[in-house]
Amino acid sequence: MTTPQGIPRRFGRLTAVGAALTAFMVAVTGTAIQAAASPRTTEKPPVPSLTWTDCQGGFECANADVPLDYRKPQGKTITLAVVRKKAADQTKRKGTLFMQPGGPGNSGVDFVRNNHATLPAALRDSFDVFGYDVRGVGRSSALTCFDDARYTRAVTEAKGVPGPDAFEPALREAAAFDQACVDNAGELLPHVGTEYVARDIDLLREALGEQQLTYYGRSFGSYIGTVYAAMFPKRVRALTLDGAYDPVHYANRPYAYDRPQYLALDGAMSRFLDWCAADRSTCGFGDGNPRAAFEKLKADLDANPVPTANGGQANGYTLVYRLMFNINEGKVIWPTLGAQLRKAQLRDNTSFLLRPPSPASFDFLGPNVAVECVDRDYPRDLRGLERNVAANAKAAPLLGPAMAYGPPTYDHQHATACVQWPGERVSRYDGSYRAKGSAPILVLGTTGDPDTPYRDAVALSRQLDNASLLTFRAEGHTAFGRSACATDAVVAYLVDLDVPASGTTCADETQPPSSTPKAAPPGTTLGELRNGVDERVERMGAVS
Repeated sequence: MTTPQGIPRRFGRLTAVGAALTAFMVAVTGTAIQAAASPRTTEKPPVPSLTWTDCQGGFECANADVPLDYRKPQGKTITLAVVRKKAADQTKRKGTLFMQPGGPGNSGVDFVRNNHATLPAALRDSFDVFGYDVRGVGRSSALTCFDDARYTRAVTEAKGVPGPDAFEPALREAAAFDQACVDNAGELLPHVGTEYVARDIDLLREALGEQQLTYYGRSFGSYIGTVYAAMFPKRVRALTLDGAYDPVHYANRPYAYDRPQYLALDGAMSRFLDWCAADRSTCGFGDGNPRAAFEKLKADLDANPVPTANGGQANGYTLVYRLMFNINEGKVIWPTLGAQLRKAQLRDNTSFLLRPPSPASFDFLGPNVAVECVDRDYPRDLRGLERNVAANAKAAPLLGPAMAYGPPTYDHQHATACVQWPGERVSRYDGSYRAKGSAPILVLGTTGDPDTPYRDAVALSRQLDNASLLTFRAEGHTAFGRSACATDAVVAYLVDLDVPASGTTCADETQPPSSTPKAAPPGTTLGELRNGVDERVERMGAVS
């Protein structure tokens, strides 16, 4: 495969925590933060010229140069890696389908390459399927904050059951992370927000010769699509937003966004443990009291970590971190989770729940934090931060404390870093999100989604000027590829612009197998095969 250029070298230098805290104090006075500003220029940026080369498997790859800063559209550029696979019969194609994975931090290039073969034939026949790595991610000038050694130290020292004095250490760790971002990605950092990502998409649309955008975005990809529609409503042909965000809360009221996410994650874990109690033989964990067993397991692993095969160690935080991602698979994964928790009880380091975050994870996690800190407007108030972190940990006792007081990694652990964020945020988008005048937009929400709460999909469908909500009654994250009903609706919408009636409900969730499956059932991808975060390449599965 031809590898697009633009991957920066890793950096090893870290600034001392004391200097990071000093930088925070400067930022909190208001001297280091700029409010979001749309580019104040009428000068049009040049449309990228795409030179396609074969990159194996029938895919074509190219590089696209776009402005680093849209306030200076003719100035310095950043190179985006793009990929496509053309429809087999070009005489029947309807256009290009943009596909955007979750994150922030997942590779859109890999998303297309890994999922194209399992897409419904109607999509592969109707569209050239297109993806790209957004600015600051993957092959598109990936940003680095903590280096691998420093990130490894952070996640190794974190706890599954943080003590009563956990807030100040969490604050210092987050300040050190922020300073590392400034040191290692300073020039890029202000420009990775979603407004600029949406502007990139519009240039790529034009470069591909498309008059309007046809788009599928899942999880964070739904927020990118929402911002695009808000900025360019007349350029929307069809937009599918799966596992949707409440954009107003996400960008402008972040604590109101965080709390439901904590509750959704803990709710999913709670329902799994209830199933373990009800089906003891299939689950195999907890001896009839899985909640108590889980709490004891976290504390035992903190007190006596399990050595891993590569010389590291797994503790209670490791367990929580892995569950946070693997619970996304829904009920089909439940027997596997029960078996893996039992292995963890036995201190068997082959349990995938005892695999600490790795360098592949860190490549995802650094951009995940940085992009959201640019996108989101947290109040600059440490006492308010402390109150909200404590409240979230209390409201979500199963997984919440480890997330609330852990180092900056995934969504739940961003507040400590984002409140102290010392950089400019010129590329954030702050609304409105109505997308007035757009074509109909399809929003999908899953009722038991642990990652993007169902209430967010409801909120987005109401905020958009012209949207239809499809509900998937199920556990797990997102709907397309996990529900034949939802997948068929998405295909009909993207191909033929057949919009399902708002209020349409799908209820075809795969139920838990009677034992731990050896391979992924049709339409699913087991968390054991994904292993969490960027080691888990974003896959959608093929619905039979």
